[in-house]
Amino acid sequence: MKTHRLVMPEDLNQYGFLFGGKLLSWVDEACWIAASLDYPEQRFVTIGMNKVEFHHGVNEGVILEIDCQKQRQGNSSVTYKVVVNRASGEGLNDVFSTCVTFVNIDKHGKKQPIS
Repeated sequence: MKTHRLVMPEDLNQYGFLFGGKLLSWVDEACWIAASLDYPEQRFVTIGMNKVEFHHGVNEGVILEIDCQKQRQGNSSVTYKVVVNRASGEGLNDVFSTCVTFVNIDKHGKKQPIS
């Protein structure tokens, strides 16, 4: 699943670059949407991201493409590979990549198998 985000002034840190926490939020949300579309009856919560490393800064006005692809499914968890690239603007395209893992929970917050 691919989605896009426009970097706005309120997304910037004090140096004029995209705030890392904002990008992590967008990545988490995009991957959760991908998982929810793939498994519509499940209740997923994020349990982790692997390596969090920003490859290049991003300025205001850049459109980012967030691409989430399922990597693997376990008994109660699913992992998505996410790659963030510039869809607009000048400079290097490779902005960020990681894997996000979700676990399926019941209404009491207990881990349960994916059905």
